[in-house]
Amino acid sequence: MTAIRIVVHGDVQGVNFRDSVRREAEAAGASGWARNRSDGTVEAQLEGDDEAVQAVVDFCGRGPGSAQVRRVEREDAEPESLEGFDIR
Repeated sequence: MTAIRIVVHGDVQGVNFRDSVRREAEAAGASGWARNRSDGTVEAQLEGDDEAVQAVVDFCGRGPGSAQVRRVEREDAEPESLEGFDIR
């Protein structure tokens, strides 16, 4: 099981980013959550097998069509034993 925390920088709020991440995570079989931060970034916790998590991270590097992702910070995280995907 892989657990990571990412912070996505760019024009990523107000463009359906979190819901798009939720859909990608569900399709890939990853669990987690995503939330907007006050600095304009989106933070997410992703958990699952390596391939599922990497698929979601790859999507976050592109984002939905209306987003403009500048960079994605990634760090290992403690697993939260999450089920499903929540938008916070």
